[in-house]
Amino acid sequence: MEDLTLVTPRFVPPLDDGFRPAALANRAFRQAVANSGAGVPLVLGVERNDGEVSRYETVVFADDHPQAGANLRYAERLVKFLLWQRGGWKVYVGGPRRIGEHIRQCYAPAGERRFDYHFMGEDVYERTFTVVACAPEDVPPAQESGRPLGRHLDGCRIGFDLGASDRKTSAVIDGQAVYSEEVVWEPRKHSDPDYHYREIMAGLKSAAAHLPRVDAIGGSSAGIIINNRPMIASLFRGVPKARFDEVRSLFLRIRDEMGVPLEVINDGDVTALAGAMSLEDNGILGLALGSSEAAGYVDMQGNITGWLSELAFAPVDYSPAAPVDEWSGDRGVGALYFSQQCVFRLAPRAGIALPTGVTDAEKLKFVQQKLEAGHAGATAIWQSMGIFMGYGIAHYADFYDLKHVLILGRCTSGRGGQLILDGANEVLRAEFPELAARIHIQLPDERSRRVGQSIAAASLPALR
Repeated sequence: MEDLTLVTPRFVPPLDDGFRPAALANRAFRQAVANSGAGVPLVLGVERNDGEVSRYETVVFADDHPQAGANLRYAERLVKFLLWQRGGWKVYVGGPRRIGEHIRQCYAPAGERRFDYHFMGEDVYERTFTVVACAPEDVPPAQESGRPLGRHLDGCRIGFDLGASDRKTSAVIDGQAVYSEEVVWEPRKHSDPDYHYREIMAGLKSAAAHLPRVDAIGGSSAGIIINNRPMIASLFRGVPKARFDEVRSLFLRIRDEMGVPLEVINDGDVTALAGAMSLEDNGILGLALGSSEAAGYVDMQGNITGWLSELAFAPVDYSPAAPVDEWSGDRGVGALYFSQQCVFRLAPRAGIALPTGVTDAEKLKFVQQKLEAGHAGATAIWQSMGIFMGYGIAHYADFYDLKHVLILGRCTSGRGGQLILDGANEVLRAEFPELAARIHIQLPDERSRRVGQSIAAASLPALR
């Protein structure tokens, strides 16, 4: 199979000289198709719950063109991105027949993307994953269901944010936080769902003690949340499959016991919502660089979409030597570039030996202390992340309509945040000036980086 042209970036990450940005490879491919004068349409559709459909339209070489082999890698990486950005159990491939057959082979029970086949089909949408090869005109029209969510500031509310290293809870009265707490926990190591229930309830009761009453509860959680049900989440990775129904009903149980409106959504969407509320604007992609990469999006109309935005597993590096994600088995996905996983991956190259026998949060803090002390290797880690971020945002802009990108999370604390911001802006200005002119990348202030999500989460439910 002929591969895509992999472009060496103008800005080479100091600790990852093999990085080959998806944004540059895709642009080079599209330019080659345009130069050939022989392009044909490729329309990709992904169908998720309740008949919602997203479409992505592009141009590829015809099947009989000498460069048609490059279509396969280009199309497969687009499908992979769309599945984790939009979500879906059915993929329509409207275009050259060879591409459709290739996608069907890749996304099969024993295919190269068997993880995605089982994950998106059985685990998330509880359907058999299906690939439909068809003509472009036979791909169903887009059926999206963005809805306004959050920004409700009235009454006495509790907001919580469940991360892999800590859980945060806030008590909020008429939009003002009167209490916030941050508690370290390690949910991935616990197999009993009752542990998660007790921990979350402890946080809610702690916040409730600072309120005259509780009118509503809003939460953000890592993982895929559909209709307040965690379909899959790294937080609950330790829970055996036989007991996972207890996880899926966890928030519904808490809602019934607390007796108030409760809304829980993906932590990335709450990041974007927090940005929209503070900026009083829309078209915001929120990226939380923590234990993994959490992402969320508020569209140009101010709505939360029904998309997954699980960009931790969407590819950003097309190098055949890119690092492999331990969970999905794929190379070059976002979590390995935009989270503490990136810090741990690059630390040995920076001459930093990570401590053993401590939590991941403590490992990150260890490297951050070196960064604050001016350690050259630690500085190179965050400089590399800044370059990754610039090319990553350029790639994300092919799939999201953006005005703002808000970056936050543990990896952005202290000097690290500014290094990432400066690197990303430098890449955009030099390589993608048209994007730099319309996309504003920014960091929140230090306090809202830490607990802002739980405060924004409190605004999710409308009062009855």
